[in-house]
Amino acid sequence: MSDRLRRSDILSLQPRLQHQPEHVLRLEHAWNLLWLELGLVLETPAARNLHRMTQDDLSRIVESATRVGLELDSAEAERWLGAMQSGAGGDEITLDHRTGVFGHRIVMLDFSPADLAFFRSVGALVEIPDEDDIETALALSGSAAQSKIQAYPGDCDYFERVNVKAATRADACRRTAEVLRKKVMDTLEGDTYRFIEAKFGQYPVDVIRGGSPLGAGSPIAWSAEEVESGEIVAETLEGDEVAIRWAEVAVEPGWCKLDWVVADPVRKQLANASNMLDITWEAPDGSITPLDGYLDPYFQEVYLNAAEVPLFSKLAQHVSADALDHYVAQLEKEVQKYLAKDHPNVGKAAKRMYNVFRMSGRYMEAAFLREIFDEPTTALYQVYAVVRTIEEASEPGSAVDQRAVLDQVDRTIIDVVRALEGVEEEEIVAQLLAVRDGVRDGGVDSDLAEEARARLLNLVNNFFYAKMTAMPEVRDYMGSMSG
Repeated sequence: MSDRLRRSDILSLQPRLQHQPEHVLRLEHAWNLLWLELGLVLETPAARNLHRMTQDDLSRIVESATRVGLELDSAEAERWLGAMQSGAGGDEITLDHRTGVFGHRIVMLDFSPADLAFFRSVGALVEIPDEDDIETALALSGSAAQSKIQAYPGDCDYFERVNVKAATRADACRRTAEVLRKKVMDTLEGDTYRFIEAKFGQYPVDVIRGGSPLGAGSPIAWSAEEVESGEIVAETLEGDEVAIRWAEVAVEPGWCKLDWVVADPVRKQLANASNMLDITWEAPDGSITPLDGYLDPYFQEVYLNAAEVPLFSKLAQHVSADALDHYVAQLEKEVQKYLAKDHPNVGKAAKRMYNVFRMSGRYMEAAFLREIFDEPTTALYQVYAVVRTIEEASEPGSAVDQRAVLDQVDRTIIDVVRALEGVEEEEIVAQLLAVRDGVRDGGVDSDLAEEARARLLNLVNNFFYAKMTAMPEVRDYMGSMSG
């Protein structure tokens, strides 16, 4: 069962903590959550913009869905809308005692524990482990945290809060560099995984790398070989060679992220697994400082271990009072980027729009978008992401089991056959069969893989655009975002 905690529980919880020792761990979690809520009840965009849904509104959602052939479960839509509205106006954290996961109330409504064992097993690979001076809290994010509605998620995304206890900020930065490098070195390659890239540090000067200009202050991407050597060699704009060292850029870690390809032999599935790190320094006086200058909010995460509630509580109390407004504003910038005409990705825009709508009280639009994500054609969005994963997992020298890669190609072909028909199906299946031959022969042709991804992305864009614009409110919002 899930407990949603309110201020009125204060007086009843304290004696239970004192007199029922068999429930101490469970109630300690609740106690932390309760005090967290006391410090974090915000006036949310949802509370300000809330429009109470009526039966007419539900009828409009059904009408829009029917117009473009979406199979909408009106009873489920009504249940979700009721659950959203019943808690609007408060910023609540929900803990599920049965599974041990917790997160924001709105996020938890979209999470299904069906694949929790799989997510925890991958989490064991990607997480930064606790040490005496390191405490962490690992969460699912992105479409993986919306498994109740995202029948065809893209990548396997994680988010981890990493709190480093150190005497000075400089010590915390040095420790972070050591911990991340050790994590990469410990997980370079295995039968079911392969490390791809680390984002760590910021370019100290403008450089050219791989023929592309990269500005000072932009995040640095490190390959496995570069992490191991601790050095990247690039060029200045004047053509001089410049060495960028892991230990030196640690003074400003910036945006930190680690990426792997993982294979699940039971599910016969490949995925890109990423871990976005929010790293903080805890000084001896207990003050908390984000090493990248910003403490991320918690509006898209499902945390996987209830024992990490105390750390979450400690850090979340430092989240800015206007964090939700900032979160929505950042999402809207991404919506604008993915709707841009030069390189559109309407599927990514749709996922961000859903988060904007559900967090800002536009529940009718959110309820409509929910019905799009489990349509069979949206499997092409997953296929689009998987083709890249297949290419990375089959690179020469990869230790990832070839049988697992071939199984993923076969599953991908089946998804395409189910979603398409006619010439489009034949042409994309032919491309995927050629990719399969490349896997078997020891290397996928990158041009062929990119062509397949481009065709799939075009199909996904057309599908999402046609469905989303069936609701006038969503169509008008998209128009305002694409300018």
